[in-house]
Amino acid sequence: MLRVWGRTSSVNVQKVLWCCEELGLPYERVDAGGPFGGTDAPEYLEMNPNGLVPALSDDGFTLWESNTIVRYLAARHGAGTLLSEDPAERALAEKWMDFQLGTLFPAFRAGFLGLTRTPPEERDPDEIGASLRETARLLAVLDAHLEGEKFVAGEGFSVGDVAIGPVVYRWLNIEIERPELPNLQRWHDRLTERSAYQKSVMVPFTLT
Repeated sequence: MLRVWGRTSSVNVQKVLWCCEELGLPYERVDAGGPFGGTDAPEYLEMNPNGLVPALSDDGFTLWESNTIVRYLAARHGAGTLLSEDPAERALAEKWMDFQLGTLFPAFRAGFLGLTRTPPEERDPDEIGASLRETARLLAVLDAHLEGEKFVAGEGFSVGDVAIGPVVYRWLNIEIERPELPNLQRWHDRLTERSAYQKSVMVPFTLT
């Protein structure tokens, strides 16, 4: 039985839960992180020395880093579906996973946390504004890529969509002015039709 540690409001935990749901994998989720704490406990740090969520245990095999967990689950349980066996097709999906992790979310983080996790009197409007402008620029790159595409790696739903979807959900559901990105919107609308996405991602994403 898979066990996942992390709260349902975490963008990184949501990737893992969504992947499990898409693959039809039974799992147990343990509340951890944020208001639940527990990530500084010795037994948790032994499993994940970064003290972050999520963490995964698969019959004693432990793993951390959300995109790595998604890759592992897809390779073990969804090879040929969520993770293509063709090296080129697989690289296309993993490229967008890396874009999410190394480029998109670092740009979005200050704006998102500033608007959803920071009291109004403590917010830095310049930092938030810069973050949102850079996020809009990056999402325009994705929007252009999605012209004529069903999913980020082409016709088939993949781990690339799993990585980016929860971030875009937040972008589309915070109270900000956004540029029109019709291809991005159509892609996200397609995600919202998936029951696994509805269950794992379309939930409150604030800590309260």
